[in-house]
Amino acid sequence: MTPIKASVYIICCNEEQHIERVLENVKEFDEVILVDSGSHDKTLEIAQRFANVVIHHQPWFGYAKQKAFALSQCKNLWVLNLDADELLSDELKNDIKNAIALDNCDALSCSLSEVFLGKSSHRFSKHADKIRFFKKALGRYNLDILVHESISVRGKIHHANGVIYHYGLTSIETMIKKNNEYSTLAALTKFARHKRFNIFKLVCIFLWAFFRAYFLKRLFLNGARGFIHSMSIGFYAFLKEAKLYELEVTKGR
Repeated sequence: MTPIKASVYIICCNEEQHIERVLENVKEFDEVILVDSGSHDKTLEIAQRFANVVIHHQPWFGYAKQKAFALSQCKNLWVLNLDADELLSDELKNDIKNAIALDNCDALSCSLSEVFLGKSSHRFSKHADKIRFFKKALGRYNLDILVHESISVRGKIHHANGVIYHYGLTSIETMIKKNNEYSTLAALTKFARHKRFNIFKLVCIFLWAFFRAYFLKRLFLNGARGFIHSMSIGFYAFLKEAKLYELEVTKGR
């Protein structure tokens, strides 16, 4: 089988629960750059079984800087970023192959489908879109963003038909832990950019974020899972504002 002429880059730490699935999913690609920040489980033992995986050991820089480092290690013209708990659909693999063969764009924007409590989102739910496949020379990360980092690309962007499945929300406990970690980083980013706390936003943001997720993004189609997920999204939005207030109080701005 001819390899897909693109580099996949993944950052990880203690991902033995997910790593085999994603590496099996991308074994057709020419190379996989795996940047590990100190795993002490079986993550690296599993990764070493795959012939196309190149392992780099790198202390944790933060999400954007860690991904920028991983990107710099890729050798191919085309690159694909995945998280350790993600998976490409077969349709998206075909989109990638076509983009390389036709060379009619510089990046693909991909839909992300959340797999929450073991089940993916309803096909008519509205998925988030992110650029994940692009020409290496044309993409860059904003290193000032501490969480929810994304790549910006100079050039023509097409939307892929396939999706990326995200398996990170394996339990409500995991979801709450991520909300706590990510909301702290998001608040720190806002504080560093001199964003100011707003009492109106603090009061209203939970309801607005819930409404947007449950109705506008159509998570109601996912039944009880969609309601729980939407409530979590609302609480995450509230936490960001509450923690920004906390920073202003404790830092004396």
